[in-house]
Amino acid sequence: MGRMNSLAHPQLRFSPTVKDPTGPRELVILGSTGSIGTQAIDVVLRNPDRFKVVALSAAGGRVGLLAEQALQLGVHTVAVADPAAVPALREALGALAAGRPLPEILAGPDAATELAGSECHSVLNGITGSIGLRPTLAALRAGRVLVLANKESLIVGGPLVKAVAQPGQIVPVDSEHAALFQALAGGTRAEVRKLVVTASGGPFRNRTREQLAGVTRDEALAHPTWAMGPVVTINSATLVNKGLEVIEAHLLYDVPFDRIEVVVHPQSVVHSMVEFTDGSTLAQASPPDMRMPIALGLGWPDRVPDAAPGCDWTKAATWEFFPLDNEAFPAVDLAREVGTLGGTAPAVFNAANEECVEAFLAGRLPFTGIVDTVAKVVSEHTVGTSLTVEDVLLAETWARARARELAAG
Repeated sequence: MGRMNSLAHPQLRFSPTVKDPTGPRELVILGSTGSIGTQAIDVVLRNPDRFKVVALSAAGGRVGLLAEQALQLGVHTVAVADPAAVPALREALGALAAGRPLPEILAGPDAATELAGSECHSVLNGITGSIGLRPTLAALRAGRVLVLANKESLIVGGPLVKAVAQPGQIVPVDSEHAALFQALAGGTRAEVRKLVVTASGGPFRNRTREQLAGVTRDEALAHPTWAMGPVVTINSATLVNKGLEVIEAHLLYDVPFDRIEVVVHPQSVVHSMVEFTDGSTLAQASPPDMRMPIALGLGWPDRVPDAAPGCDWTKAATWEFFPLDNEAFPAVDLAREVGTLGGTAPAVFNAANEECVEAFLAGRLPFTGIVDTVAKVVSEHTVGTSLTVEDVLLAETWARARARELAAG
């Protein structure tokens, strides 16, 4: 039997347009001031013989940090999505330069896309949200290895991404998909029975739907295991994030939705598992530290020594696994429905959720109203038969407007 014919799988090697030079591997990091970007830079700085960052992009809200990163790494180009941030960025760079050469500055909504197609070996897409779709496509079309942390671009533009990606060109950074990426090396496509995606369960895993109705903003932002941005943290609390990961796993590994299972694992040490047809299950385990999957993505097919601490087997530990309560947390079932519909449905799901999370954080929507409202928006959407970037953007615009209407009503 042949190996998996999927977008991301360790047995399928992709030869990038720009091959590894004799020196460090050249990287472009998109979303450098966010959680993924800052941790990626930590990996790079601890491994200067392996990696060299040649360009950075960010939204433009943290120009001081962006300037510090750019000068510390010695990049040749910095991009910001917000043109209004350029004067402050120039000032910050000048204040920190101390005689060092200043990087070129690109600005505007297409700046990250331009960087994604520039000359390098690998592009780490750590942008948050579906605005990462164009950079994802640009990196793939340019023949770069795409180290993908921006799950939304794959989810909303799945067919578009699959049309241009070569087998093995995408290396996933989500801890769950990096775990599947590694475990799938243990067998052939025909031998895979199912994928098991683990979920921490967030802060509310033991609550009923009725108990979730009064959840506050502060409670929802207090994740018990991971330190993440507010949108991802809320998505983890509602399990929308896990629904998105189910769609992503389906697209990356070509496994049907009915063979992708979600199980609650509060310790977040086993990041996902693959069950094979002989009854064997391979699990990838490591302490909850995103530097490990980030380093795996940046260095693949080689591992980066000491990227993050490993499990301490000298200490007693207990790992727990529980079935998902789909009544209290309907987001995963809704995501399966959306993924099965395909077309623009995932884009509507994602965009409506982003608006509903914003409404919840602003106090305009109750916690259970997030997924309820998303489901309402999805049910009203007519899925188009064609899919282009413009189709995705139009569907998102409609979904955001409708979600705001429902949240206000």
